Amino acid sequence: MVDVVVVGGGPVGLLLACELRLGGAETVVLEEAAGEERRTRSLGLRSVNTRSVQSLALRGLVGVLAEAQWGLLDELAGRREAAEADVVGMMVELLKKGQIKGHFSGIPLFDEEGGAEYLLLKQHMLESVLAERAAELGVTVRQGCAVVDVEQGEAGVVATLADGESVRGAYLVGCDGGRSVVRRRAGFAFAGTPPTMTGRTAVAELADPEAVASSLRGPGGLVNRSLVPGEIATIEFDGGPVERDAPMTAEELQGSLRRVTGLDVVVTRMDTGIRYSDNTRHAETYRKGRVLLAGDAAHVHSPIGGQGLNLGLQDAVNLGWKLALVVTGRAPESLLDTYTAERHPVAARVLRNTRAQVALMRPGPQVDALREIMSETLAIPDAGRHFAAMADGTDVDYAPGAADPLVGRFVPPGELGGTKDEGPFTGLLRDGRGLLLDRSGDPAGADLAVAGHRDRVRVARAGAAAGDADFLLVRPDGYVAWAGGRDGLGEALATWFGPRGS
Repeated sequence: MVDVVVVGGGPVGLLLACELRLGGAETVVLEEAAGEERRTRSLGLRSVNTRSVQSLALRGLVGVLAEAQWGLLDELAGRREAAEADVVGMMVELLKKGQIKGHFSGIPLFDEEGGAEYLLLKQHMLESVLAERAAELGVTVRQGCAVVDVEQGEAGVVATLADGESVRGAYLVGCDGGRSVVRRRAGFAFAGTPPTMTGRTAVAELADPEAVASSLRGPGGLVNRSLVPGEIATIEFDGGPVERDAPMTAEELQGSLRRVTGLDVVVTRMDTGIRYSDNTRHAETYRKGRVLLAGDAAHVHSPIGGQGLNLGLQDAVNLGWKLALVVTGRAPESLLDTYTAERHPVAARVLRNTRAQVALMRPGPQVDALREIMSETLAIPDAGRHFAAMADGTDVDYAPGAADPLVGRFVPPGELGGTKDEGPFTGLLRDGRGLLLDRSGDPAGADLAVAGHRDRVRVARAGAAAGDADFLLVRPDGYVAWAGGRDGLGEALATWFGPRGS
């Protein structure tokens, strides 16, 4: 029996497995797809927002991902006509300046001062980097393993595969997407709202590609010519897809393009295509005993705004270190209660704003007027910053109302040395341990305080910084767990990292 079975080998499952291994948990990942099957579904570009970039930087992964991004964008520019290459060039320039902050219902969000951390990648590229890291850490990843049932008992959880094999773990985490087998078999309530739109993205060839231009506002919906040559997408507000499982055909895509554009579009070839909707649902809790959920298994919503991937990545970095401490016997099971308590409200806000973004994309003069007002509102600096923080995940606060404003927030970059990649303290979180930043000036006090937690927390000296606290206790996911003086330090260590060891 392994410590943790992770069902689903996409970005969320792979990152979670890496976090678990850093914490000392023996982990196996069960992925239904095999070989190149996942790559064929890697359509469009995925945005990795500021908070996710910061999280990945803590583990030293941003450099290789940025290199992959620039290589991809150079390739895309080289495959386009001169006029289209200018669009890619503009995107590259904005990324280099750090001015991209995503969008809200297609209305761009920019950071005019620059410095934003943001990546654009194909999903399979992110998966490849995470899979390589998982292999380096000793995670077992098994492809072609479809989980058909999950059953938990007092001592563990059994995942049954399609071929009848059983895989046992002390805990099991479902990272198996919006149609999660784990969620259904474990009995998680999953309430929400039904779909109102049908989205289609395909790799296709048009008889007259110049006749179809990207447009967010059309009488029948929207059409988008991706930065990736050959990819095209449509969205129709038709009540959602009638058929989800049947392969998409060239005729289906052609019909959608004609309805959206009003043109006699001819699709001459289609290589692959996917459907999606704005079906919006949220698990009532993220944990039932020894079974937990993360990513789309816990929450689904419209992909407009690109927040789903980042929401799942943040689930993984929040849960990984906690579950590792519990399953290795170093922290009480009650630590897992903080996972739902912290992440559920964050997802609820994302579901709210994605519903709003879908509403702002519907055809009609009333929505046109509302979009104009929204554009004016987002041009107001404070409003723009509010929406940008919502889109890039930097508004997350796990302890609203805390006495110290740093508690519950991601540790300020200045406290980690001032750089996102290799600041002097950033590297100290690389191995997944917590960090006690000692700003007291006492050369011995902090070392004595963490004497029984050295396998879970390390100490770093820091100069005076924002706030009055002598100590900042930083969790492995980069969030400040506690700030204060020596008197409360022992209790904070026990609360977040378990009782003292020998």
